Amino acid sequence: MGQGNHHGRLSQIATPWTDLDQAHAGTLPALDAARRRLLLRYSPAVYSYLIGAVRDPDIADDLFQEFALRLMRGAFRRADPRRGRFRDFLKTALSHLVTDHYRQQGRGPLPYRGSPDPAADRSPLTEAEERFAEEWRAQLIDRTFAALAAFEQRTGQPLHTLLDFRVDNPDLAGADLARQLSGRLGRELSATWVYKHLHKARQKFADLLVAEVARTLDCPGAEEVGQELAELGLLRWCQPALDRSR
Repeated sequence: MGQGNHHGRLSQIATPWTDLDQAHAGTLPALDAARRRLLLRYSPAVYSYLIGAVRDPDIADDLFQEFALRLMRGAFRRADPRRGRFRDFLKTALSHLVTDHYRQQGRGPLPYRGSPDPAADRSPLTEAEERFAEEWRAQLIDRTFAALAAFEQRTGQPLHTLLDFRVDNPDLAGADLARQLSGRLGRELSATWVYKHLHKARQKFADLLVAEVARTLDCPGAEEVGQELAELGLLRWCQPALDRSR
């Protein structure tokens, strides 16, 4: 996503609801492809929710397989994109899956035994929600770095290289930073050049992160994207990018 006015592009971004629609309509190869994209993209968050909810890896594995089977069989064809956030849809579907499991077992979730202080204990649902949000946020950041790498490959601008190196070396500064990046990029760089282009890299990363979040929303306008960024604890890094989209 370029800098400048990209508000129009936000509303045109293909969201997971598009894949979900494709997963329940069209030719068989298109159905399978759309369902597999959804499963691959969201399986880490799905599994994190399940392990937090049931606190048993074997049960979580079984429930994940059940979720995958339901998805591949088209069980979510009645999902309503008017709820706005694909994250909410997934959490609701997983909550029903866990509830069905305990109903079949004839019991509720086991109490948490990780702390001697009952007041410090968290419910399985609370842990599941926290795990889900953490994994969702991590996946958004990973996909944004991948998008930045793709941008670098297309344009030749070494923004991913610079930002990735900076993340791994947060305390390196000045001449040392420029010297090591010169070796990595194969040309002589000044500290001034490095800092200028690191700034550009952070801006581009924020723009791409806004786009990644927008893809998880239905009709993603700047206000909706801002609310989702805030709930995921990402807004402070993306506020300038979001302002550019208004």
